[in-house]
Amino acid sequence: MRHNLPFSLILIAFLIGASESHGQAPAETYVLSLPIGLNQTPPIPEDNPLTEAKIRLGEKLFFDPILSGDGKISCASCHQRELNFATNDRVSEGVGGRKGNRNAPTLLNRAYGKHHFWDGRSGSLEDQALQPIENPDEMGSSIAEALTRLGSAAEYQEFFREAFPDADREASSELVTAEHTAKALASFMRTLLSGGSQVDRFRNKEYTALNQDARQGLWLFESKGGCWRCHSTDNFADEDFHNTGVGFGDPNRDLGRFLATGADADRFRYKTPTLRGVARTAPYMHDGSLATLEEVVEFYSRGGSPDDPGLSLHLKPLNLSDDEKRQLLAFLRALSE
Repeated sequence: MRHNLPFSLILIAFLIGASESHGQAPAETYVLSLPIGLNQTPPIPEDNPLTEAKIRLGEKLFFDPILSGDGKISCASCHQRELNFATNDRVSEGVGGRKGNRNAPTLLNRAYGKHHFWDGRSGSLEDQALQPIENPDEMGSSIAEALTRLGSAAEYQEFFREAFPDADREASSELVTAEHTAKALASFMRTLLSGGSQVDRFRNKEYTALNQDARQGLWLFESKGGCWRCHSTDNFADEDFHNTGVGFGDPNRDLGRFLATGADADRFRYKTPTLRGVARTAPYMHDGSLATLEEVVEFYSRGGSPDDPGLSLHLKPLNLSDDEKRQLLAFLRALSE
């Protein structure tokens, strides 16, 4: 597969073995080679091991608008490769120009995700993968209709046969299934790994990788800024949910995690996004309300929305100086280079 990706994005799979499967062709099992900075192999479900054929099918499905009701919207419409698998639209635009109310986040390193979507309503990439198909503001179709279109395409039947050699090779209804489609899409998304940034190289003792501003920004990130409290782990995301005050005062404010759990404590809480590749994934926040990284740093410098009674206890006014803001921005941009 060829991937014209930013150099900060590493997508590599290595062949590690093969085994006979019910007399069919050997099933090639792949593992991911981790870039500098990612020190733990992402979990791979036992019932969905990575194979070249599944990754290839998932990639084809990801970029093909065949899954949408109008044949014009693909996964890549909102998760664009050149934008680190995010979008520069404030909120996602789906079939017929319909708009949702949330920004499409990057898919980089979602292999490490414990929860998916801004409200965390999905617990696996397999479960997440098909939900946009049936969302009327996204792909505006149904799983049954999408599978019918896929099953009618001879090319896809061959892709599915290669990806799932144990399936009934004669009955396409047992081959082109929702489960297989989800597994293929999830397999492709697990290969979208980002690392090897200037920050990673600096932490790997390449001390010339960061300039003085970025070094000072790293210190601010880990000390005065307290950014690490939410943007932790190798992926710079704690996979938890927080109310940072975004949307405070709006009578139509998105309820966030509450919509998934119904728990009052989850009102206005959203999943922490990764900071990897952040310079290429504007606009920011779950609603795309902050257009630039400068606006994001200013937002946190003033403590988010301090009047919000449900504001995360991690947030407080930082009152960063202009020099400190510049240094923190240099650090964030170094995570994208």
